[in-house]
Amino acid sequence: MFELLTNFRWFLDLLDILLVAFIIYRIMLLIKGTRAVQMLLGLAVILIVYVASQLGGLYTLNWILNNFLSSIILVIVVLFQHDIRRALIRVGRNPFFADLSLREETSVIDELCKGCVALSQKRLGALIVIERETGINDFLEVGIELDAKPSSDLILAIFHHASPMHDGAVILQRGRITRAGCFLPLTQDLTVSPHYGTRHRAAIGLTELVDAVVIVVSEETGRISVVVGGKITRDLEITTLKKVLNRLLEPRRLRGKKS
Repeated sequence: MFELLTNFRWFLDLLDILLVAFIIYRIMLLIKGTRAVQMLLGLAVILIVYVASQLGGLYTLNWILNNFLSSIILVIVVLFQHDIRRALIRVGRNPFFADLSLREETSVIDELCKGCVALSQKRLGALIVIERETGINDFLEVGIELDAKPSSDLILAIFHHASPMHDGAVILQRGRITRAGCFLPLTQDLTVSPHYGTRHRAAIGLTELVDAVVIVVSEETGRISVVVGGKITRDLEITTLKKVLNRLLEPRRLRGKKS
């Protein structure tokens, strides 16, 4: 009986270690390439200084750092609030192509690409948000509700200077345009290039919080960019744009190849 309990304890310990390792691994994947990495390095430096102050007898510095580290949970929540929110809101999955057939999937991407190229040629600025797994409704401000099938003509009409919705973002959910004229949260990242305008900063800001794909057409240069996870891929032509969208939105035909 004692041997059975001991073996069971070993099993629980092993399970405990594996779960903790998996959680750490998922956290590392979540913060990879984000500002959280620099923040963690900063906390690590503070911890090293704290240990050194203990060993070196620097009592005042040690007292200050000790009080700081005693509230480390609160500090982590404040510093990593955006990353924590992004992780918590991923509890529900909302695939972009959930209700569409293969033909409709291809048509949506084609129309998006045609519309973006037409906007680029006419030097009309645009901001198109494509929802993926994480819901984005909580991050949108204002906006006019729509329920329309995406088409290049409609996209051109929305972002034409005469349209009252041209300054905001168009939202695509489940393969349909559901909102237009929306305002997005701007990035607070001070390392973002000052050359980026409001549209690019809004695209970065939203994708720092959720896993959406955002297409930006520059009004000044006509260049097409795609923003994911706060990172920008610039100067896309129609062929490259289509490839990028196919990869990021993962239509059923691509998922079938993977499986």
